[in-house]
Amino acid sequence: MTADVQEILAGLIGFPSVVGTPNAAIVSYVRDYLQAFGASVHVLPGPEGDRSNLYASFGPVERPGLILSGHMDVVPAEGRTWSSDPFTLRVEQNRLYGRGTSDMKGFLAAAMSIVPEIAAMRLDRPLHFAFSYDEEAGCRGVPHMIAAIPSLCALPSGCIVGEPSGMAPILSHKGKAAARISIRGTAGHSSRPDLGRNAIHALASVLSEAVRQSERLEQADQNMFFAPPYSTLQAGIVSGGVALNVIPEHARLDIEVRAVPGIEPSALLQPVLAAACEIEATGFEVATETISDYPGMALPVDSPLAALVGDASGVAAVPAVSYGTEAGLFERAGIPAIICGPGDIARAHKADEFILTSELEDCRRMLLNVAASLQG
Repeated sequence: MTADVQEILAGLIGFPSVVGTPNAAIVSYVRDYLQAFGASVHVLPGPEGDRSNLYASFGPVERPGLILSGHMDVVPAEGRTWSSDPFTLRVEQNRLYGRGTSDMKGFLAAAMSIVPEIAAMRLDRPLHFAFSYDEEAGCRGVPHMIAAIPSLCALPSGCIVGEPSGMAPILSHKGKAAARISIRGTAGHSSRPDLGRNAIHALASVLSEAVRQSERLEQADQNMFFAPPYSTLQAGIVSGGVALNVIPEHARLDIEVRAVPGIEPSALLQPVLAAACEIEATGFEVATETISDYPGMALPVDSPLAALVGDASGVAAVPAVSYGTEAGLFERAGIPAIICGPGDIARAHKADEFILTSELEDCRRMLLNVAASLQG
């Protein structure tokens, strides 16, 4: 028995599982499908109360196995001009259009489509499905699932994260941390700046420190596999003030770092956060908020997982990419991870996102090869 990967993808695309919104509908769809083929399924609610991860297993869970990992959430479709409903799969020759087709419901569909074959196998080691929520918000859902894994099965020996890679195994990526710094001063008329506290002026010193830290990073932590070959910091959003003749009471700065593997991303934010604390000592109110924080990933080229996925996909490995995924969080938990999935990251987060039927079939073949390696 086989399952139609295109039909499954159409079902997944039909759920508008936008990041930061409830996802019970798509979780129930995946749960019911996997349970119908005998999987042991665990729905793991997150602390938000309206979103859940899903962890499912085939085979003897008391033995180390492999994880197929992907996220169920997608970025919003609003604000872009689509040629059709982004949450209805549109087929044009070998292209399948819809929000999340490449990033990354195509991988979820390919993984789910091989379940009938997996259910018929005599697995000596288990195959797990780890489907997360709110990856697009900075990998916020998957840490809760990773924390639960030791209670669900033996520690897996590897994890394949199916982010779009053109089916090339990717061995490493940068980590990321992002923070929001909010400053509150005292409003007033601009003719009497001596009677107020200008939050934008206060923020300027913090922004200057961000620029200095960015320049420092260009001279350190070189890793020539990456472009650029060093950790980076940038200020992405600066806001504040309501009118030119009003002393601004509020100002905000959003910053992010992308760190080469081996460097904790949050540590690179510390000089900027310290500069914000100094502002507080001058009478301003300062609040900092972590937006996201996940580590880089670095899998040795000679690792068993790299060899397995390279053989299974038949595509040459890529040493590194500069974007981030959930893979680093699995690696931090002691589970070696690699990226390999259908589609192209260049199509993600755009209108008329698509995946090719051939890419889905290539992914199916790779995953079936991986599953076959778990047989006795």
